[in-house]
Amino acid sequence: MPDDLTLPEPLPADPMALFQEWFREAAARRAQPNPDAMVVATTAGNGDPSARVVLCKRIDGVAGYVVFFTNYDSRKGRELTARPRAAAVFHWDALHRQVRVEGPVVRSPDAESDQYFASRSLDSRIAAWASAQSEPLASRDLLRQRVREIAARFNIAPDAKNGTVPRPPNWGGHRLWIDTIELWAEGANRVHDRAVWTRSLQRADDYSFAGAPWRSTRLNP
Repeated sequence: MPDDLTLPEPLPADPMALFQEWFREAAARRAQPNPDAMVVATTAGNGDPSARVVLCKRIDGVAGYVVFFTNYDSRKGRELTARPRAAAVFHWDALHRQVRVEGPVVRSPDAESDQYFASRSLDSRIAAWASAQSEPLASRDLLRQRVREIAARFNIAPDAKNGTVPRPPNWGGHRLWIDTIELWAEGANRVHDRAVWTRSLQRADDYSFAGAPWRSTRLNP
């Protein structure tokens, strides 16, 4: 295990730069297949938690939020609409690091969702239309049939690599605005280095929050 994994002393006033540095390093090293993977946890109406792995497609280090994309009618999409707050975890096992974030969630602006959707592969864009995410499915054959029907609807040939498929109206981004972030660096003999930063957020508009200064403290591992 490396000897230089400890957090800075004193702790930085703003943790987002260090978070982004860890994220970039994980992406550059490619020590695990999906360094942008994060577990996102939401809450059902009866209080039951649910969690799943999604891909973080953007970190805004200045404003302080992360972006992921999904079907708004999926279980997580419905839960975030009803209770717009989530927690997420990045765990880079090979780098001996972990980041936990929590905060309110808003949908991304349409332009942001359109831009990312257009960057996806043609097959992924077709699948976004074909899949009623989280809903019961009678068979795999039925899903394959839906894929063929969507391709035909948008005049996409079976072996095509390019084509115009617009973003479904029920598919797009979420911005998880961070009001709590914990950085964890593994230490020998379980003497890990762990710190948490918190801030208050005030809603600015449909997509944004204004953040107060961060407050930080180290935690026992």
